[in-house]
Amino acid sequence: MTLSPEVSRRIRDYRPRLPPERWTAVADQVRATVAAAAPATRYEATRLLHAVGRLAVWADGRGLPRDPGVWMRSETIDAFVLSGCTGEDGSVQTYRCRLRRVREALVWVERGEAPPVRLSSPRNPQPPYEDRELSRLRAWAGHLPGRARLDGLALMALGAGCGLAPGEVARVRGSHIRITPSGVAVLDEIMLGRLVACHAGWEAVLAELSEAAGAGFVFRPGRKTAAAKNLISSWPARHRPHAGLPPLSARRLRSTWIVRLLAEGISPVVIASAAGMTSPAGLAPYHRWVPPLPGGEVVRLLRGHRR
Repeated sequence: MTLSPEVSRRIRDYRPRLPPERWTAVADQVRATVAAAAPATRYEATRLLHAVGRLAVWADGRGLPRDPGVWMRSETIDAFVLSGCTGEDGSVQTYRCRLRRVREALVWVERGEAPPVRLSSPRNPQPPYEDRELSRLRAWAGHLPGRARLDGLALMALGAGCGLAPGEVARVRGSHIRITPSGVAVLDEIMLGRLVACHAGWEAVLAELSEAAGAGFVFRPGRKTAAAKNLISSWPARHRPHAGLPPLSARRLRSTWIVRLLAEGISPVVIASAAGMTSPAGLAPYHRWVPPLPGGEVVRLLRGHRR
C-alpha cells in the first residue's frame, strides 16, 4: 500500500502547535511512523500525526529513547494516556484508540501482511448498580480479610465515590487524596487534569485508604508496574461476592456515580467536567437510568427555584 501525493504532502508539511525545539527533535521519526501506518488505518494522516506527535514529544520529555519502537509499546501508550493527554483534538479514549491502531498497523506492516479486520461493539456504558446492590457490595467488601478489604473498598470509593475510569483508579496514590479541614476528600487536580471531590458517602472510606496507602498506590499497592494489564478486572475475578450479588465492576461503579449525580439534579456541565468528558453530550447514554422527577418537583424547578 502506498500513500497518495496529497497525503504525503500533508505528512511532510505537518507542523504542530508545539515549541519548535521540542518538535524538531522527534519530527522525522513521527513523520516516518505515520507514513508507514497511515495506509493501514482508517484515520486521516493529520489526526495520526497529532496523536503520534504528542506521544513522541511527551516521551522525549521524559528521557525515553527517540525511537518509534519505544513510543509505540503498549506500556508507553498507556502511561501517556494516563498522564491526562486530552486536548483540542479529543479525549483520552480518542488518543488511546488512534495510537493503538498505529501500533497494530506497524506490526502488520513489519510482517508483510494485510491489516486485520477490526471488530467493533457499541460504546454503551455499563448499567449502574441499584442502591440495594451497592450497599450490600459495600458491606461485603468491608468484611473481606486483610488487603482484600482495602482493595475492594478502594475500587468502590474511587468508582462510585469519585467516578474514576478504570485506568485512573490504577494510578491513584494515597498522596493524591487531600482531606480538607471540613472533611471533604479531594483528588489531586494536577494528577487527574480536572477537579474531583469525593461524594460525601465515601469520604470517610477514602480518608482511611489515603492514610493506609501513604505515598503508595491505593489499589493493589504490591504491583510492580503502574499500569499492569488486567490490573482492575482481575481483582473482581478473584474475589466473588456471595450468591445473589453481582461482581464488582469499575465501569458499573463509574456509571453509578454519574447516574446518581444526574438524579440529584447536579449540572451536567459539572458532572461531565468531573468525569473527564469533553462535553455534557457524553452523558446522553446514562440518562436512560435516571428516574423521572415527581411532577411537583418539575413544576418547582420550571418556576426557577433551585434545589
